[in-house]
Amino acid sequence: MTHTYTVTGMTCNGCRTSVENKLNAIDGVEHADVNLENSEATIKMHHHIETATLQKALPEKYTVTEKTDNVFGNHTGHTMSMDMEEEKSKWQQLKPLFLIFFYIGTASVLMNINPWSTGDFMLDFMGLFYIVFSFFKMLDLRGFPESFSMYDPLAKALPAYGKIYPFIETALGLMFLMRFEITIALMATLVILGITTFGVTRTLLDKKSIQCACLGTALKLPMTEATFIENAVMIIMAVAMLSMM
Repeated sequence: MTHTYTVTGMTCNGCRTSVENKLNAIDGVEHADVNLENSEATIKMHHHIETATLQKALPEKYTVTEKTDNVFGNHTGHTMSMDMEEEKSKWQQLKPLFLIFFYIGTASVLMNINPWSTGDFMLDFMGLFYIVFSFFKMLDLRGFPESFSMYDPLAKALPAYGKIYPFIETALGLMFLMRFEITIALMATLVILGITTFGVTRTLLDKKSIQCACLGTALKLPMTEATFIENAVMIIMAVAMLSMM
Protein backbone atom coordinates (compact mmCIF):
# COMPACT_ATOMS: atom_id res chain seq x y z
CA MET A 1 0.00 0.00 0.00
CA THR A 2 1.13 3.54 -0.77
CA HIS A 3 0.20 6.71 1.13
CA THR A 4 1.03 10.38 0.52
CA TYR A 5 1.82 12.76 3.37
CA THR A 6 2.49 16.48 3.70
CA VAL A 7 5.75 17.18 5.52
CA THR A 8 6.31 20.76 6.72
CA GLY A 9 9.48 22.22 8.19
CA MET A 10 11.88 21.28 5.39
CA THR A 11 13.94 24.24 4.19
CA CYS A 12 16.74 22.71 2.13
CA ASN A 13 17.88 19.59 0.35
CA GLY A 14 19.68 18.47 3.49
CA CYS A 15 16.33 18.49 5.32
CA ARG A 16 14.76 16.46 2.53
CA THR A 17 17.52 13.85 2.68
CA SER A 18 17.30 13.63 6.47
CA VAL A 19 13.52 13.15 6.43
CA GLU A 20 13.73 10.58 3.63
CA ASN A 21 16.40 8.56 5.43
CA LYS A 22 14.51 8.53 8.73
CA LEU A 23 11.26 7.47 7.06
CA ASN A 24 13.00 4.68 5.17
CA ALA A 25 14.47 3.43 8.45
CA ILE A 26 11.01 2.81 9.95
CA ASP A 27 10.05 -0.85 10.28
CA GLY A 28 7.38 -1.66 7.71
CA VAL A 29 8.37 1.05 5.21
CA GLU A 30 9.32 -0.44 1.86
CA HIS A 31 10.29 2.83 0.24
CA ALA A 32 9.87 6.53 1.07
CA ASP A 33 10.35 9.30 -1.46
CA VAL A 34 10.34 12.95 -0.29
CA ASN A 35 9.69 15.94 -2.56
CA LEU A 36 11.04 19.21 -1.12
CA GLU A 37 9.27 21.58 -3.51
CA ASN A 38 5.83 20.08 -2.85
CA SER A 39 6.56 19.31 0.83
CA GLU A 40 5.32 15.77 0.26
CA ALA A 41 6.40 12.26 1.17
CA THR A 42 5.16 9.23 -0.74
CA ILE A 43 5.57 6.08 1.34
CA LYS A 44 5.12 2.49 0.18
CA MET A 45 4.42 0.24 3.16
CA HIS A 46 4.32 -3.48 3.85
CA HIS A 47 1.48 -2.79 6.29
CA HIS A 48 -0.39 0.27 7.51
CA ILE A 49 1.73 2.55 9.72
CA GLU A 50 0.10 5.14 11.96
CA THR A 51 0.92 8.78 11.24
CA ALA A 52 1.97 9.17 14.86
CA THR A 53 4.66 6.51 14.30
CA LEU A 54 6.02 8.42 11.33
CA GLN A 55 5.98 11.65 13.32
CA LYS A 56 7.85 10.05 16.21
CA ALA A 57 10.67 9.03 13.86
CA LEU A 58 11.30 12.63 12.80
CA PRO A 59 12.75 15.59 14.74
CA GLU A 60 10.07 17.87 16.15
CA LYS A 61 10.83 20.62 13.60
CA TYR A 62 8.99 18.51 11.00
CA THR A 63 5.27 17.84 10.92
CA VAL A 64 3.68 14.89 9.11
CA THR A 65 0.09 15.20 7.91
CA GLU A 66 -1.64 12.39 6.04
CA LYS A 67 -3.47 13.17 2.82
CA THR A 68 -6.70 11.17 2.67
CA ASP A 69 -9.88 10.95 0.60
CA ASN A 70 -13.33 10.86 2.19
CA VAL A 71 -16.89 10.84 0.92
CA PHE A 72 -16.92 14.62 0.76
CA GLY A 73 -13.98 14.72 -1.67
CA ASN A 74 -10.29 15.23 -1.33
CA HIS A 75 -9.28 16.43 2.09
CA THR A 76 -5.95 17.07 3.75
CA GLY A 77 -6.09 14.86 6.81
CA HIS A 78 -5.75 15.75 10.44
CA THR A 79 -2.32 16.18 11.98
CA MET A 80 -1.58 13.39 14.45
CA SER A 81 1.24 15.18 16.15
CA MET A 82 1.17 18.97 16.12
CA ASP A 83 4.48 20.72 15.58
CA MET A 84 5.18 23.73 17.78
CA GLU A 85 5.30 25.93 14.70
CA GLU A 86 1.65 25.23 13.90
CA GLU A 87 0.63 26.24 17.41
CA LYS A 88 2.37 29.58 17.11
CA SER A 89 0.64 32.66 15.82
CA LYS A 90 2.05 34.57 12.86
CA TRP A 91 3.50 37.09 15.28
CA GLN A 92 5.40 34.42 17.18
CA GLN A 93 6.68 32.81 14.00
CA LEU A 94 7.90 36.13 12.64
CA LYS A 95 9.21 37.45 15.97
CA PRO A 96 12.90 36.98 14.96
CA LEU A 97 12.32 39.02 11.79
CA PHE A 98 10.61 41.85 13.65
CA LEU A 99 13.30 41.88 16.34
CA ILE A 100 16.03 42.16 13.72
CA PHE A 101 14.21 45.05 12.05
CA PHE A 102 13.82 46.73 15.45
CA TYR A 103 17.53 46.48 16.27
CA ILE A 104 18.62 47.56 12.79
CA GLY A 105 16.24 50.53 12.92
CA THR A 106 17.35 51.52 16.43
CA ALA A 107 21.04 51.31 15.53
CA SER A 108 20.47 53.40 12.40
CA VAL A 109 18.66 56.07 14.41
CA LEU A 110 21.38 56.24 17.07
CA MET A 111 24.07 56.52 14.40
CA ASN A 112 22.42 59.60 12.89
CA ILE A 113 20.48 61.24 15.71
CA ASN A 114 22.95 64.06 16.38
CA PRO A 115 22.81 65.73 13.97
CA TRP A 116 19.85 63.99 12.30
CA SER A 117 20.20 63.01 8.64
CA THR A 118 17.37 61.15 6.92
CA GLY A 119 19.58 60.22 3.98
CA ASP A 120 22.34 58.77 6.16
CA PHE A 121 19.73 56.98 8.28
CA MET A 122 18.39 55.18 5.22
CA LEU A 123 21.86 54.32 3.95
CA ASP A 124 22.89 52.91 7.33
CA PHE A 125 19.61 51.00 7.64
CA MET A 126 20.08 49.42 4.22
CA GLY A 127 23.73 48.64 4.94
CA LEU A 128 22.97 46.98 8.28
CA PHE A 129 20.03 45.15 6.71
CA TYR A 130 22.26 43.53 4.11
CA ILE A 131 25.06 42.70 6.56
CA VAL A 132 22.76 41.08 9.14
CA PHE A 133 20.66 39.15 6.63
CA SER A 134 23.73 37.93 4.73
CA PHE A 135 25.22 36.70 8.01
CA PHE A 136 22.31 34.31 8.56
CA LYS A 137 22.56 33.09 4.98
CA MET A 138 26.28 32.46 5.45
CA LEU A 139 25.48 29.98 8.24
CA ASP A 140 24.29 27.46 5.65
CA LEU A 141 25.85 28.26 2.30
CA ARG A 142 25.05 24.76 1.04
CA GLY A 143 21.39 24.69 2.03
CA PHE A 144 20.45 28.31 1.29
CA PRO A 145 20.51 28.13 -2.56
CA GLU A 146 17.99 25.26 -2.57
CA SER A 147 15.55 27.14 -0.32
CA PHE A 148 16.06 30.44 -2.16
CA SER A 149 15.40 28.88 -5.57
CA MET A 150 11.94 27.78 -4.43
CA TYR A 151 10.63 31.32 -4.86
CA ASP A 152 13.31 33.51 -6.48
CA PRO A 153 12.94 33.25 -10.31
CA LEU A 154 16.59 34.04 -11.08
CA ALA A 155 17.94 31.60 -8.49
CA LYS A 156 15.68 28.92 -9.94
CA ALA A 157 16.90 29.56 -13.48
CA LEU A 158 20.57 30.06 -12.51
CA PRO A 159 21.57 27.94 -9.48
CA ALA A 160 24.93 29.75 -9.32
CA TYR A 161 23.08 32.97 -8.48
CA GLY A 162 21.73 31.46 -5.27
CA LYS A 163 25.24 30.41 -4.28
CA ILE A 164 26.72 33.90 -4.63
CA TYR A 165 23.66 35.81 -3.37
CA PRO A 166 24.85 36.00 0.30
CA PHE A 167 28.14 37.50 -0.91
CA ILE A 168 26.28 40.02 -3.07
CA GLU A 169 24.32 41.11 0.01
CA THR A 170 27.52 41.47 2.03
CA ALA A 171 29.13 43.57 -0.70
CA LEU A 172 26.07 45.84 -0.96
CA GLY A 173 25.97 46.23 2.81
CA LEU A 174 29.59 47.35 2.90
CA MET A 175 29.02 49.74 -0.01
CA PHE A 176 26.17 51.46 1.84
CA LEU A 177 27.98 51.66 5.17
CA MET A 178 31.21 52.91 3.57
CA ARG A 179 29.32 55.27 1.21
CA PHE A 180 31.06 53.67 -1.76
CA GLU A 181 29.40 53.87 -5.21
CA ILE A 182 25.99 54.49 -3.65
CA THR A 183 24.20 54.88 -6.99
CA ILE A 184 25.38 51.47 -8.16
CA ALA A 185 24.39 49.90 -4.84
CA LEU A 186 20.92 51.46 -5.03
CA MET A 187 20.37 50.28 -8.60
CA ALA A 188 21.54 46.77 -7.68
CA THR A 189 19.12 46.79 -4.74
CA LEU A 190 16.20 47.64 -7.02
CA VAL A 191 17.13 44.83 -9.41
CA ILE A 192 17.83 41.95 -7.02
CA LEU A 193 15.08 42.76 -4.52
CA GLY A 194 12.67 43.50 -7.36
CA ILE A 195 13.23 40.00 -8.73
CA THR A 196 12.85 38.43 -5.29
CA THR A 197 9.70 40.45 -4.54
CA PHE A 198 8.17 39.25 -7.80
CA GLY A 199 8.82 35.65 -6.74
CA VAL A 200 7.49 36.26 -3.23
CA THR A 201 4.32 37.86 -4.61
CA ARG A 202 3.72 34.92 -6.94
CA THR A 203 4.24 32.46 -4.09
CA LEU A 204 1.77 34.32 -1.86
CA LEU A 205 -0.83 34.48 -4.63
CA ASP A 206 -0.43 30.75 -5.28
CA LYS A 207 -0.87 30.19 -1.52
CA LYS A 208 2.10 27.83 -1.41
CA SER A 209 3.34 26.82 2.01
CA ILE A 210 7.13 27.18 1.90
CA GLN A 211 9.85 28.53 4.13
CA CYS A 212 11.30 31.98 3.56
CA ALA A 213 15.07 31.98 3.05
CA CYS A 214 15.50 35.66 3.98
CA LEU A 215 17.30 34.60 7.17
CA GLY A 216 18.88 31.56 5.57
CA THR A 217 17.94 28.14 6.92
CA ALA A 218 19.10 28.80 10.49
CA LEU A 219 15.71 30.25 11.44
CA LYS A 220 12.43 28.80 10.19
CA LEU A 221 10.31 31.61 8.82
CA PRO A 222 7.08 31.04 6.89
CA MET A 223 6.59 32.83 3.61
CA THR A 224 4.05 35.51 4.54
CA GLU A 225 3.06 39.07 3.72
CA ALA A 226 5.83 40.19 6.10
CA THR A 227 8.40 38.88 3.64
CA PHE A 228 6.86 41.05 0.93
CA ILE A 229 6.86 44.09 3.25
CA GLU A 230 10.50 43.45 4.20
CA ASN A 231 11.58 43.71 0.55
CA ALA A 232 9.19 46.57 -0.18
CA VAL A 233 10.73 48.72 2.57
CA MET A 234 14.18 48.32 1.04
CA ILE A 235 12.90 49.04 -2.47
CA ILE A 236 11.08 52.19 -1.29
CA MET A 237 14.23 53.41 0.48
CA ALA A 238 16.31 52.76 -2.65
CA VAL A 239 13.86 54.73 -4.82
CA ALA A 240 13.76 57.58 -2.26
CA MET A 241 17.56 57.77 -2.12
CA LEU A 242 17.87 57.81 -5.91
CA SER A 243 15.33 60.63 -6.10
CA MET A 244 17.36 62.64 -3.55
CA MET A 245 20.60 62.32 -5.50
